[in-house]
Amino acid sequence: MTIKAVLDDIDVLIRARYPLLYLLTHEEARLESLIHKIAENQKKKLYSWTATRGLVQVYSPEPSLAKAEKQQLNDPVELISHIGSSGESALYLLKDFHPFLDDPHVVRRLRDVCADLKSSYKNILLCSPRMNLPVELEKDVTLIDVPLPDIYELFELLKSVCESLAQSNQGAVRLNSQEASALARAAQGLTLSEAENVFAKAIAYDSMLSGGDLNLVLQEKQQLIRKSGILDFYPADAGLSDVGGLSALKSWLSMRGRGFSPQAAEFGLPSPKGILLLGAPGTGKSLTAKAVARAWSLPLLRLDFGRIFSGLVGSSEENMRRALKVAESVAPAVLWVDEIEKGLAGGSGSGQSDGGTAARVFGTFLTWMQETRAKVFVVATANKIEILPPELLRKGRFDEIFFVDLPEAPARMEILSIHLRKRKRPQEKFDLKRLAEATAGFSGAELEHCIVEAMFHSFSENREVTTEDVAGAAAATVPLSVTYAEEIRRTREWAKSRARPAEARSGEPVARKSGSHVELKK
Repeated sequence: MTIKAVLDDIDVLIRARYPLLYLLTHEEARLESLIHKIAENQKKKLYSWTATRGLVQVYSPEPSLAKAEKQQLNDPVELISHIGSSGESALYLLKDFHPFLDDPHVVRRLRDVCADLKSSYKNILLCSPRMNLPVELEKDVTLIDVPLPDIYELFELLKSVCESLAQSNQGAVRLNSQEASALARAAQGLTLSEAENVFAKAIAYDSMLSGGDLNLVLQEKQQLIRKSGILDFYPADAGLSDVGGLSALKSWLSMRGRGFSPQAAEFGLPSPKGILLLGAPGTGKSLTAKAVARAWSLPLLRLDFGRIFSGLVGSSEENMRRALKVAESVAPAVLWVDEIEKGLAGGSGSGQSDGGTAARVFGTFLTWMQETRAKVFVVATANKIEILPPELLRKGRFDEIFFVDLPEAPARMEILSIHLRKRKRPQEKFDLKRLAEATAGFSGAELEHCIVEAMFHSFSENREVTTEDVAGAAAATVPLSVTYAEEIRRTREWAKSRARPAEARSGEPVARKSGSHVELKK
């Protein structure tokens, strides 16, 4: 829901004399500014209260009474009694009131006053970063989530920062409209205060604001993720060019790269939801998750199910909800769920051993995937598809399900070239065609292992690595197509009619070692 829709909702609820609104947000200053506008439109006074400052008048529709008044009403019970006895038409914004809702006297006084407020022109607005709602108040309180600033608010903030910078002559602005939009989009998930701080940090760093400050914004988001204690922030150090093969998958991802942009929304396109990558280990599924984040300039979050499950009753479900909330707060982002089958194993039948915890966590995750409107792109990977629950595979959960097979000769040449380039070895000095033939049935991880093994061998002999070294390392390696042969065959059969191939295949035979010789089998 947009901030405009939320404000319209609050405006209607106040006019309808809803006595008690609970506004969930960290941004007190921004919320006060927004409520100030509602007070102006409805010609009501606005009071702000904190336990340290007491009650302060923020706005009055009568100019003669516009001067701020302060009353020492630090005690919450006295404050509520004052509001109940006041004959003014006013809004009362009570900040960080949630700790006092554990006091039965405060709760009882609120219930007493709520009945009177319904016949008055007064409303109490509780502002808090988290919900603490006693059961006694459930029928009297209306909960409202105040969304974080959208891209338009952030763009206006960036514009005002640029104007202030230009007027002060204390730095330079080197942003075109496209770079400014990208910077504002990258700041989504931050509060206005956090966004202003990171823009100021960029200016202080090199006395300018430019498109190159995108990394500073992502670093600020990293701080939010670390504070959650559940999600991990991964640096997106690989791009799509670092992924060998998988041409169909890379083409699909490139096509959806602008799916989070305002232009896509105006065109009528929904935001991309995610992909499920199925296949054998070491075939580049996890690398693809990192590459997507780098290609789309989005933060990469990793959801670890091991941190989700806790021994306390109900805490695992709460951990999952909190993790998803953090992911939404830093959106747009890429959420990487590695080996999802291990985290969700037993989701449909675990009730016999864990009281149904896994099933409830699994249900929370699936419901979120189906219903969320946050711009979070889920990249889930799985090695063993037979234990994946059918609810995860049905249409609507993911935009697409891709099967990542072992690379064929052209893809193996590309992967070998990528790993040689990373290690500053010119590919022209290697017979890549020969090496591709010698590594039939090898996964991407095994190809990298061959190069590393060959380099260790040549380094021990104080010479440069050669094609012969890599071929020798390949000959000494038992590939995945041998140790995982039955699983690969079974996975291929399953994927024929259920998943989209990440790479179009020519039907190349797979090399499998049998005893001391190599047999080629399809």
